[in-house]
Amino acid sequence: MFKRVLIANRGEIAVRVIRALRDMGIASVAVYSKEDKNALHVRLADMRVCIGEGPARDSYLNIDAIISAAINTECEAIHPGYGFLSENSEFARKCAENNIVFIGPDADIIDKMGNKSAARKMMMAAGVPVVPGTKEPVFDAALAMKEAEKIGFPVMIKASSGGGGRGMRECFTPEDFEDAFNTAQRESANAFGDDTMYIEKLVVHPRHVEVQLIGDKFGNVVTLGERDCSVQRNHQKLIEESPSPAISDETRERMYRDAALAAKTVSYNSAGTIEFIVDQSGEYYFMEMNTRIQVEHGVTEMETGTDLLVEQIRVAAGEKLSFSQEDIVLKGHTIECRVNAEIPEKHFMPSPGKITNLLLPGGNGVRVDSAVYTGYTIPSEYDSMIAKIIVHAPDRASAIMKMKAALDETLIMGVDTNLDFQYKIMNNPTFCEGKADTGFIELFVKGGR
Repeated sequence: MFKRVLIANRGEIAVRVIRALRDMGIASVAVYSKEDKNALHVRLADMRVCIGEGPARDSYLNIDAIISAAINTECEAIHPGYGFLSENSEFARKCAENNIVFIGPDADIIDKMGNKSAARKMMMAAGVPVVPGTKEPVFDAALAMKEAEKIGFPVMIKASSGGGGRGMRECFTPEDFEDAFNTAQRESANAFGDDTMYIEKLVVHPRHVEVQLIGDKFGNVVTLGERDCSVQRNHQKLIEESPSPAISDETRERMYRDAALAAKTVSYNSAGTIEFIVDQSGEYYFMEMNTRIQVEHGVTEMETGTDLLVEQIRVAAGEKLSFSQEDIVLKGHTIECRVNAEIPEKHFMPSPGKITNLLLPGGNGVRVDSAVYTGYTIPSEYDSMIAKIIVHAPDRASAIMKMKAALDETLIMGVDTNLDFQYKIMNNPTFCEGKADTGFIELFVKGGR
């Protein structure tokens, strides 16, 4: 097992990794930007190294600075968390070149599943259901139009290297296609340095359901239930829950089998997530694989009684999974709300600033993952998430009640937050009936549901 691990991240995920390392008796090294000198992960780590200025490109995306920090502090491994360099195959290869273990899948696997058009082709060949669309990447708007007409409108234009909603455009008519394609392509080129696109059928009013899994280096893959992430804004999730109220038990079992098949197809050997889109009839289709730990991993941990971070670290050290598929039992219902420093009434405009007073909820079945404290200043440079409030209860109705109590107990002063917005969702009939799809938030903001 590793003696010392560097965390190439910040915020609550860096804190979460440090705590997992502590549980395992492993020393932690935090890297931080000058902007983050007072961050909680910096205070909690056993060692700390400043790697640059505030902008992520000068710090948390600076591969050479991070590798140098790991070498200088004699770290045997690096945990990338989520975001930043977590799905960067170049970073994974640089770690290997310097005899540092990348706590994640092999670089080749990241490449295979990170290219969405290539991943689609692999899943088609393996027999995993995939949304009808182009089998080959497209670069030209005219050719893309021909493919869109074959598929039939409406269509979704997607960046092959996309993520977080960037490089994606819905298109309902041929007249709008060229502008939508060119805009999405430019966005992809600017965000990812890749103008490779693909086109697929747009599933109207879909649900977003993902299956958590983990594999080891001995060919074992275990699925750990699913999470419904349909409540999202601009493809950014706000609420996650498990199990999904949108699928039947029979569909659930098929989805687990297909997720495991997808992972085994690429010999997956870390924590990861297979994301599916579910149509109104209950049929599901592969969308993509996230080759990293997810923001909402805590939902699965509450639901299954496992520690995904500890297991991911163990697998990276070359150990076999400590549990089998038969050991995984889903109990009750779990809901997570992401509390962000933002103003919902002003198009969710970020609200950075100093937290002058803070009270986070607690109690039986309540978990809060956060990296803030009273007096902490939320910087404008990074993501605005303050905390993830996670509740677990015997059933969905009880979980909603518990979440309302937890949100009601939460006090955050000094910055604007989406707390009231989340509370209103918990009282919304469409959400309470389990009928919220990916378009829910847009209509909710307009007062339509």
